[in-house]
Amino acid sequence: MRFGDFDLTLVNGGNFRLDGGAMHGVVPKSIWSRLTSCDEHNRCSYATNCLLIERVSTGERTLVETGNGGKFSPKEMDIFGIDHDHSTEKNLVSMGVPPESINHVVMTHLHFDHSGGTTRREGSIVTPVFSRARHHIQARELHDAKHAHERNRASYLAENFLPLEDAGLLQLAEGEQEVAPGIRVIPTPGHTAGHQSVVVSDGSGHHVVFFGDVIPTAVHLKLPFIMGYDLDVVATLETKRVLLDRVVKEKWLAVFGHELTTPAGYLGLDQKGNVIVQEPVDLTAPGAIRPTN
Repeated sequence: MRFGDFDLTLVNGGNFRLDGGAMHGVVPKSIWSRLTSCDEHNRCSYATNCLLIERVSTGERTLVETGNGGKFSPKEMDIFGIDHDHSTEKNLVSMGVPPESINHVVMTHLHFDHSGGTTRREGSIVTPVFSRARHHIQARELHDAKHAHERNRASYLAENFLPLEDAGLLQLAEGEQEVAPGIRVIPTPGHTAGHQSVVVSDGSGHHVVFFGDVIPTAVHLKLPFIMGYDLDVVATLETKRVLLDRVVKEKWLAVFGHELTTPAGYLGLDQKGNVIVQEPVDLTAPGAIRPTN
């Protein structure tokens, strides 16, 4: 879908399932179960949405997120409800986009469902998938991933980021920073201290924001809906409050990292003042995103 000088395409990095209670934090199941369904193990289904950004005038390609990847053991696949062999790499290739054509990879953070597709296993060796790309992450996020503790250790898998560091492919950001013309990262802490979101600007006052896990699905637009996985719940709350206020007032196009049914859209307020997806946008369809004033 055209956005200024960019073509935006949503790429599926593989669906999976996570515990419904963990995904909705202190919100009781009697409430969240009205908004999303779960299986017999209390797991809800989610996408790992990635965003391919292609600059039309130069051909430069930026990939936001890399999904789960394909390195899980059968036991891990069962735990996370992965019953397919989809990966961002395979889906890009099927679109005619070889991994070596990617110039930049931006990850909101280094949890396995966002960084797992950065590397592949070839026998006993793990190598980078996007071998010619600069991989952008906050310096704080890399530090925390390399010094994981009992609370977050299961989410940070060294095989997803150490091979990038060894290959000299990591580009560390310190706060807000432009990673490519028209594409910048902004700190959105809470889920992790080094979490970042990605903003694409068309140069004419219009913006697209890829939330990452600060607002993983449309259900999480509600301020109290904060994942149990978040390390600093109050920080997430304040980040959401400030970010959503700007996205709604300035009419940014929002993209959700884990939303299955409505992964992108313009936001607005309902009659009670709650933020909702007011106008869904299909990032898989041809055509132009209309400017909003």
